[in-house]
Amino acid sequence: MKKLIAHIAILVFAFISLNTYAQKDSLKGYRIEGDSIVFSFNKNDYQKATHDFGGNKRDFDDLEIENVVVSGEFNNWSKNKWYMTKVDEDRYELRKSIHDFTDEFSWEFKFVINNSYWAEPSKRDSNIAKAIKDGQRLHGIYNLKMYVAHPDEKGNAHFKLKGFKDAKKVIVAGSFNKWNENLFKMNKVDDGWELTLKIKPGVYEYRFIVDGHWMEDPDNIHKVKNEYREYNSLIDIKEYTAFKLRGFTDAKKVVLTGSFNNWNEHELVMEKKDYGWKYVLPLSGGKHHYKFIVDGKWVLDPNNAVKEYDGNGHVNSVCMIK
Repeated sequence: MKKLIAHIAILVFAFISLNTYAQKDSLKGYRIEGDSIVFSFNKNDYQKATHDFGGNKRDFDDLEIENVVVSGEFNNWSKNKWYMTKVDEDRYELRKSIHDFTDEFSWEFKFVINNSYWAEPSKRDSNIAKAIKDGQRLHGIYNLKMYVAHPDEKGNAHFKLKGFKDAKKVIVAGSFNKWNENLFKMNKVDDGWELTLKIKPGVYEYRFIVDGHWMEDPDNIHKVKNEYREYNSLIDIKEYTAFKLRGFTDAKKVVLTGSFNNWNEHELVMEKKDYGWKYVLPLSGGKHHYKFIVDGKWVLDPNNAVKEYDGNGHVNSVCMIK
């Protein structure tokens, strides 16, 4: 199977660490350092600049740069918020934490000179995006893509493909990286290929690409049929979640129950602690309704203000895993 991905620009922010996944290609406009993205502007990469209001173009060499700003969807195309720092005669940089962005989105952005001129990439970069800002078309937009997975030796998802020792390259691609065919290259080991990823909780589809050939995971019985009448393998990433009920120290028995175990009234007996009661269990990504049963009486979580009706007239506490 082969997924068709619409690449507006080749600026891929994979939410990754250089310690575990090297950025081999020097991508224009940014670099990744640990849990930060560093926007990088080099005036030598540009020949023209377009004024925001008049639309008139100027040669970049004629501009005396006073400041450079990163402007994009992530800051409402502001021209005076994300100022860059001058690092030498030609380069400006701005470091932002990955937590400044919402993942699973594509963020379009540009560089703005002196709060008024949009830097236009040279002709060799003419294949990047176009975007609309306030009804006006902007050319030369970079596309910052956020994924929910990144390589991590201590991650929560280990992919293993046994055999195929003669293969030159094996990739794992799935819904966790928008089926990117190049991003997650697996490592060759004695009995096959493997790669460990850190993935946000949720249910994902994936396949292996062995020297360009797509295939399901032969060792995973969990799979779903795809549009090509083949199968995608499934992986359910869960997160261990601690439920705590403070107080009720005189209770004899407290049970945790919720949508995650079909509201079973006996299964999850909580452990008594000095502060109250506790139970830890792995949960899939998404919304979960729950309550406590204290000596037979159903109780909302008094320390959780998030509550919802369940459609049957009951109010439940809500736990979000994301």
